[in-house]
Amino acid sequence: MVIFPRGSGVLLHPTSLPGPFGIGDLGDQAYRFVDFLVTAGQAYWQVLPLSPTGYGDSPYQGLSAFAGNPMLISPEKLIEAGHLSAEDLSYIPPFPEGRVDFGPAISYKMALLNQAFVNFRERASEVQREAFARFCAEQAAWLDDFALFMALKQRYDFRPWYEWDADVATRQPEALAQCRESLADEIENHKYRQWQFFEQWLSLKAYANERGLRLIGDIPIFVSLDSADVWANTPLFYFDERLRPTVVSGVPPDYFSETGQLWGHPLYRWNVMAENGYAWWIARFRMAFTQADVVRIDHFRGFYNYWEVPAGEKTAVNGRWVYGPGADLFRAVTAALGEVAIIAEDLGDFDAESRAGVEALRAAFGYPGMKVLQFAFGNGPTDPFLPHNFTRDFVVYTGTHDNDTTVGWYQVTSTEQERDYARRYMGSDGSDIAWDFIRLAWASVADTAIVPAQDLLSLGHEARMNTPSTFGPPNWCWRLLPGALTDDIAARLRELTFIYGRMPF
Repeated sequence: MVIFPRGSGVLLHPTSLPGPFGIGDLGDQAYRFVDFLVTAGQAYWQVLPLSPTGYGDSPYQGLSAFAGNPMLISPEKLIEAGHLSAEDLSYIPPFPEGRVDFGPAISYKMALLNQAFVNFRERASEVQREAFARFCAEQAAWLDDFALFMALKQRYDFRPWYEWDADVATRQPEALAQCRESLADEIENHKYRQWQFFEQWLSLKAYANERGLRLIGDIPIFVSLDSADVWANTPLFYFDERLRPTVVSGVPPDYFSETGQLWGHPLYRWNVMAENGYAWWIARFRMAFTQADVVRIDHFRGFYNYWEVPAGEKTAVNGRWVYGPGADLFRAVTAALGEVAIIAEDLGDFDAESRAGVEALRAAFGYPGMKVLQFAFGNGPTDPFLPHNFTRDFVVYTGTHDNDTTVGWYQVTSTEQERDYARRYMGSDGSDIAWDFIRLAWASVADTAIVPAQDLLSLGHEARMNTPSTFGPPNWCWRLLPGALTDDIAARLRELTFIYGRMPF
């Protein structure tokens, strides 16, 4: 089987779907988006990490590497399941259509989910109770810790786990046993939400797969300090005796930031992980391939070498490169899971040795890298992001969630030199720049081409999903307007997909 046959797709995070409940969810609009992709001849729907988000609402700063975001649960699907009634949805606040206002949306959805849990406990059928119990048993390896972690976050007013009482933060068995008993209802509530997330997500995935559509998920290489994963597995990370990180993640100065990006994740003790056969990582990949058919690894180069910054630094400038586990990890993953479809996000400024090392790691396992067309026009004909310079083993994007929209790039964030070279390269006057980029990506030799939904709509800078090194709104807030993805857009995309040989059937 060819893991990456020639194909194309659209990047849209589910929170960006339209709908009445303040934030996109896994209800009818998600199914209509699948229908749009099928009509448009697409092979892929790419999403961002599906993890529950913490402060800042970034899907790349999740509270768990295994859990799903309960904000994606569809209230309408809860009605179908009998866990909510139409009366429970009799009042829906007047949420804005084109963006997520996270505070009010989260408050509203939390209240609905709490009501759904009460209703489930009161009137669930025996079949539903058995299904819930089966889910809890099958997922106990991560679910038990996650549900307890979330219940404790509520008890401690959502403070990070390292500010909890010492016996709880350090997971003393007697303290945890008392917490499990006193927080039993809250723990069950969080397990219920995870059950419903997975019920809804896997139903949507099955609907997509039955129509020939593959889902591309996303794994951030690092996990958040304030996450169930770190709290439950502190020996796997570099901590001091007070459970404070000694080193944290980041990237050195690059084209995004003169001082680099200080991400602040705790760093893995790869030697400790290797001693138990990378069991945590294998479990993480197993979950990722439960949720998706293909998985993009964000910051893949960190498996070859990563930027280690001493804890307490204000920027990422004063760091150093440290070697990661390399092929050893992926040999273990392949042995456990077989040959899997991984996209290696290999962007950034690399020295020659690092670039060679990352490319060798990709080649050894057949993982395609990434090309972003917005990066292509600043350095003349030899630029590696220009389509005539890359090979088939790549996924080409017009832009990603970390870039401006293509129209925004052309109007706001590019230089005149870049704009001029782009027009000359494509033989275009720039008046339809987003679709010029789509055509260029689709025509390229790259096996896979992906376009953010914003570019299908030729939206400008205001529709940008995220600006790296910035925090809070408008990051992650953009949403599709109802009916924006029309039949005409589907037909136009299908035509390009047919012309350039990317039809999945």
